[in-house]
Amino acid sequence: MSSFYLVLVGPLDNPLSEHTFPSSRPQSLPAQSNSSLASSPATTPSSSSATFPSWSSTPQPSASPQYASSFGANAASMAGVKLGEMDRRKGGPGGGYDVGHLRQMVAHSSLDLIEDGMISGNMYLKSIDKFNEWTVSAFVAPCVKFVLLHEARNDEGIRLFFLDVWEAYVKILLNPFHTPNTPIKGPLFDGKVRASARKYL
Repeated sequence: MSSFYLVLVGPLDNPLSEHTFPSSRPQSLPAQSNSSLASSPATTPSSSSATFPSWSSTPQPSASPQYASSFGANAASMAGVKLGEMDRRKGGPGGGYDVGHLRQMVAHSSLDLIEDGMISGNMYLKSIDKFNEWTVSAFVAPCVKFVLLHEARNDEGIRLFFLDVWEAYVKILLNPFHTPNTPIKGPLFDGKVRASARKYL
């Protein structure tokens, strides 16, 4: 099941609110026979990655991973990670990689592309960047940017989701007890974001 990561970024590139939630829509998986899984040889980890388990039932990526983002390629090459191994390595022996921090890095590395896309005058910037299986879409409002990492293509649903989140954010700004450009705390806003995600994503 694919997951989503949403971050609201303030005018000083400071995170105002972060949300991670699974998709409510079923994902269609490619059909694969049991015989092909049984006949595939188990992958033996190299000496440099001996602390990580081998997952023989999970399809391995191709020998030469393709990266769409040069920033993401440098970060992944420094970590010595192949495509699709980030989530599998989380929580493995030796600690593994922190997928949460990787999502933050990918989202914030796309801010330059988002600012370049603002020249078009559109508030909704779909598929502005890509890193491994994650696609970055954004919504630019006055004094705030909504950055969403997602795996599945659902352009209209993501646009409606952004509009709902923007409406909830405007209501937060109208609260006289909230200081602008400070982190949004409290379960009410998080609950509205998750309800909108269940409805549109």
